Amino acid sequence: MSCRSLKGLEKSMDGFHLTKLTDSQFLKFSELVYEKTGIFLKPEKKELLNARLGKRLRACGINDFKNYYNFVMGDASGEELIHLIDSVSTNFTNFFREKAHFDFLKANVLPGYIKGARGKKQISVWSAACSSGEEPYTLGMVLGDFFSRYQDWNFSILATDISTRVLSHGERGVYSLDRVAGIPENQLRLFFQKGTGKSSGQVKVKDSLRGLVTFRRFNLMDVFPWKESFDIIFCRNVMIYFNRETQQELISKFYGSLVPGGHLFIGHSESISGIKHGFKQIASTTYQK
Repeated sequence: MSCRSLKGLEKSMDGFHLTKLTDSQFLKFSELVYEKTGIFLKPEKKELLNARLGKRLRACGINDFKNYYNFVMGDASGEELIHLIDSVSTNFTNFFREKAHFDFLKANVLPGYIKGARGKKQISVWSAACSSGEEPYTLGMVLGDFFSRYQDWNFSILATDISTRVLSHGERGVYSLDRVAGIPENQLRLFFQKGTGKSSGQVKVKDSLRGLVTFRRFNLMDVFPWKESFDIIFCRNVMIYFNRETQQELISKFYGSLVPGGHLFIGHSESISGIKHGFKQIASTTYQK
């Protein structure tokens, strides 16, 4: 059920007046967001939440946060909860963001798998919290280039995010030219197609790269359905939105999802010091099981 199906709540934008989010309402929304996503909204985020959710309320024709909260809680389909999460999620990323990680991956991690291969010639990579696709597509370019010299090896990339909005963007694979400015020219020509006419100023990921990535909606707070499945996990600039308890839980789940010797990359602004884990740090914000 969409919010547009609510009889009596759909209004025209003319004369629409939206009430402000109160402290008690902010607390209820922040508790709901934390319960469902692990994202901890500090009190100073109240105005940000007021602005972001306000857009959703206007789209629904609901002018009161209390009514909107009740609608979210009463929506058995869960669709409006997804819209709420989309509204509060921060999704900033770019191609080759924190480039040192990709350089280390190519120079150290991947050669290590080649040298240590004992029958297995398959690398499984998970881009957790992939946002609008820039990270997994960067991984596709890096792994594709590296394994072009090892034709008997295969790799797979799983890209997940809690936001259906950014996942849709990633699956489309269409980006403005300024978003791909940091991609080397040879890779830009190889993996992207320039738009013309109405699509001028945009590029689209070619099928050769798009086919390397599987996009799926997944909430990191859910039980992980896989055990010791991945060789490499990228989860960067996500834990900064979690409290220590949630960080501990997530790191433990990542550890259990990596094969022995597997690697975890986190954001350069993040740290797992003070968290109980079995990882060995091998580079800046890079860890091995």
